[in-house]
Amino acid sequence: MPNTDRSARLLSRGTWPEAQRIAEILRKETVGGALLLVAAVVALVWANSPWVDAYESLQDFTFGPAALHLDLSLEAWASDGLLAIFFFVAGLELKREFVAGDLRDPRRGAVPIAAAVGGVIVPAVIYAVVNARAADGALEGWAIPTATDIAFALAVLAVIGRHLPSALRTFLLTLAVVDDLLAIVIIAVFYTEELAVAPLLGALVPLALFAVLVQRRVRSWWLLLPLAFATWSLVHASGVHATVAGVLLAFAVPVVRSDRAGGPDAGRGLAEHFEHRFRPLSAGVAVPVFALMAAGVTLGGLAGAKDAAADPIAIGIVLGLVLGKPIGILAATWLVARFTRADLDADLGWVDVLGLAILGGIGFTVSLLIGDLAFGAGTERDDHVKVAILVGSLTAAVLAGGVLLGRNRTYRRIRAAELADNDRDGIPDAYQGRDA
Repeated sequence: MPNTDRSARLLSRGTWPEAQRIAEILRKETVGGALLLVAAVVALVWANSPWVDAYESLQDFTFGPAALHLDLSLEAWASDGLLAIFFFVAGLELKREFVAGDLRDPRRGAVPIAAAVGGVIVPAVIYAVVNARAADGALEGWAIPTATDIAFALAVLAVIGRHLPSALRTFLLTLAVVDDLLAIVIIAVFYTEELAVAPLLGALVPLALFAVLVQRRVRSWWLLLPLAFATWSLVHASGVHATVAGVLLAFAVPVVRSDRAGGPDAGRGLAEHFEHRFRPLSAGVAVPVFALMAAGVTLGGLAGAKDAAADPIAIGIVLGLVLGKPIGILAATWLVARFTRADLDADLGWVDVLGLAILGGIGFTVSLLIGDLAFGAGTERDDHVKVAILVGSLTAAVLAGGVLLGRNRTYRRIRAAELADNDRDGIPDAYQGRDA
């Protein structure tokens, strides 16, 4: 007999405040996704133009304090420094979802977590199978197709699925954020070649001071930013990828206000405040600049394209993104529904989940980062990796668009009926009876 308890349903609508917050995030990520796409196209065109030498010179331009071992190239600053901001925002979003968001309910949180895990395992397995007999360390790239790009995926969803239920958007956002957390764990554990213990332990000092200050609700940038930079630089010096520092700093930030400030319902905590401040910087500057520095690959004409297409590494990446991600996400979601008491929400169909699962195959930012770590920036294999990521992501976007555009037309009529049914308080009747 179908379960009529909405709170136990998979991908349920959630609360009205949560729907409003997701809509605000989507607007920002849509702009960020457009800038990311523009930056990637500019990089690709520039790298295959007569001015390729200027592009490579820009990538290799070095600056920073040599005394702190931070005299890095612009490409390194983009991947190690700017992406730390990206992961800081992702960490804030993840913490907020599980502390004060709809996903604090384990029955709701289990679905995107399981989907994210499935979306990491299956692509990695497919890549490993394809490259099982490949030589010269090809298996080092097993994690490349495991990442979902938040900005790109949400931008595509916002463009082609404006009328899709907010539950799907929340699901994709949370899945992508958990996916990023898994990626940063993978980077820290599997792509740290040499670990310097002293700087890593030293990073705990500014991190602890940062945590104490934010727990006391201190917002002074002249106190927090130097501590954040010190934490980042020490993590960078330890050999662990510096983006890990962004997640650690985010997890230290409180989500809700303290009891002395009026309890959890008294207002937003510092996590939401920082997210509001740093998300435009992440989506509008950090990620597009990284794409500009990382996405430029010299295709080498038809011969170069054939070489990339014949490389098992590229084949494994494309198959991992186009097949592995949707299979893993869809299978994990189905297993949660099959072996728990939860049902798919009555407003949704499994074809909706299929569309989002395919959309999860858009891997870009973190995939490019892992590719650089696995094979080295500027190598022939790194070029093949970039081509494969671009091809796989574009294919996933097109396939997902075909599925979700049809569903969007169906939900357009449902959405129009909901908007016409609003009460005087401005909250759709479908959300009435939920926590505000």
